[in-house]
Amino acid sequence: MAGAEAAVAHGLQSLFCSGNGDYLLRNNGDQVQVEMLRGKNLGLYFSAAWCGPCQRFTPCLVEAYDELSSKGDFEIVFVSADDDEESFKEYFSKMPWLAVPFSDAERRDRLDDLFKVRGIPHLIILDKNGKVSTDGGVDIVREYGAEGYPFTLDKITQLVSREAAAKRDQSLRSILLSHSRDFVVSSNEEKVPIAKLEGKVVGLYFSMFSYEPFMTFTPKLVDVYEKLKASGERFEIVQISLDQDEELFKQGLRNIPWFALPFRDERCDKLVRYFEILTLPILVIIGQDGKTLQSNVVGAVEEHDIQAYPFTKEKFAELADVEKAKEEAQTLESVLVLGDLDYVIGKDGAKILVSSLTGRNILLYFSADWCPPCRAFLPILIAAYDNIKEKDDGFEVIFISSDRDELSFDNVFSRMPWPAVPFGDPRKAWVMRKLKVRAEGIPVLVAIGADGRTVMKDAKQLISAYGAKAYPFSAGRVEELKLEIEEMAKNWPQMVKHTLHEEHQLFLASRPPYVCDGCEKEGNLWSYWCENCDFDLHPRCALENTPEYRNGHGTMDEWSYCG
Repeated sequence: MAGAEAAVAHGLQSLFCSGNGDYLLRNNGDQVQVEMLRGKNLGLYFSAAWCGPCQRFTPCLVEAYDELSSKGDFEIVFVSADDDEESFKEYFSKMPWLAVPFSDAERRDRLDDLFKVRGIPHLIILDKNGKVSTDGGVDIVREYGAEGYPFTLDKITQLVSREAAAKRDQSLRSILLSHSRDFVVSSNEEKVPIAKLEGKVVGLYFSMFSYEPFMTFTPKLVDVYEKLKASGERFEIVQISLDQDEELFKQGLRNIPWFALPFRDERCDKLVRYFEILTLPILVIIGQDGKTLQSNVVGAVEEHDIQAYPFTKEKFAELADVEKAKEEAQTLESVLVLGDLDYVIGKDGAKILVSSLTGRNILLYFSADWCPPCRAFLPILIAAYDNIKEKDDGFEVIFISSDRDELSFDNVFSRMPWPAVPFGDPRKAWVMRKLKVRAEGIPVLVAIGADGRTVMKDAKQLISAYGAKAYPFSAGRVEELKLEIEEMAKNWPQMVKHTLHEEHQLFLASRPPYVCDGCEKEGNLWSYWCENCDFDLHPRCALENTPEYRNGHGTMDEWSYCG
């Protein structure tokens, strides 16, 4: 919030009193006089039941509030943006703080306007004098919880400095120890002192027992863990579970051979922040000296099994050399053949030997029927496939499914004109691990060249942008396309005025995929764009009715290439 606005002292009467009353509500209906807030730090919580991010943030705020309530100098006031009183009451019933009455729309609207609330959840913190400490309360509470109180800039600066010092002086105890706990728990819920883990290589496994990628990776990690333990290696794993269901946590704990922090332990969220965890699962490696060796070795474990141990920089450099040699020696058969599984299936179910596909340019298409981006991309890929096949009948796409059942596989495969790896085939996991394709990232297109080596790991972006023109998806072809794009637009005007957007001129711009505000179809590469309004027109839509550009300055085909 701007300095001038932060310096304003907001009085309780001006904030919370109106012609409709001078009180706030508790969720049991009790009225609380506004004067009861005098001398307290206040949080103004703008939120609503219909807002998904609000529903996810409110439990975090409740937890922080409960920790701070014993201080007696902090209160939160809920300012609802709900559509009706019934929704307000149901949502407010989960909150232990006060609220502006839903019936007092005048007061709620005035607070929205005063603090320029443009999105929710939004948390304004006022100090005891009514001055704004921060309008970024949501981020602070998410990041630090009650530890961030009183949520001032000085306090956050102090916490950031403390975390930096903790990383410099990091040890296994500083990572895992809390003020009320000096142990981890085993799968039978036995308490094991943290001291017993010191001097070992320790993996911190951030995960959720209910999360599908966890269920996919964990059997592999169990296998590696048990091999290392059987060979006498001083290696342990501590699960940092982010589960919210205690019964699910206990059930999952019984099925793993390593240790864990207790359910909903206060260190779990702090470690997520400390190690900057943005996705799951993550396996952080702590060395024998208590320092962080690697920020995530999930991919290394999937790819290299126990050969990745002890996860040092030297070991990873060695593995990188091995990986490079494998990539240089890669063939289509080394990617798609596993034991006796040396075929894919055609549309009629007939087996097509992988050996019959060698020497061709291949796209491996990782997709699934349940995935909305996959369903949106499939028609684009089919159109490009048909165009490429007209010019090179040897070109092929091979579908590798992440579908959860055979009916879904059959449904999506029936719409595809190319062959597939059979449903349930163990090569799916093998190929995804080999090419480092993650299920949550689909759709993915990996281009394999005629020599069997990987040409492009992100061919989907090329197909989306250029269609069949991207073939054969090589780095050289990408450079050619860049030159073609520049050549395409060199005779087009740099700016136009259009009747569909008379407020501002439109400027020719190289753009990522967009939706044309004229014909409402997707476009990419070039757009006539208004940055202020984020308004896009295909070059075709912007120029096709301009006489001087209808004759002699490019063709409609070239313009539709951008649309």
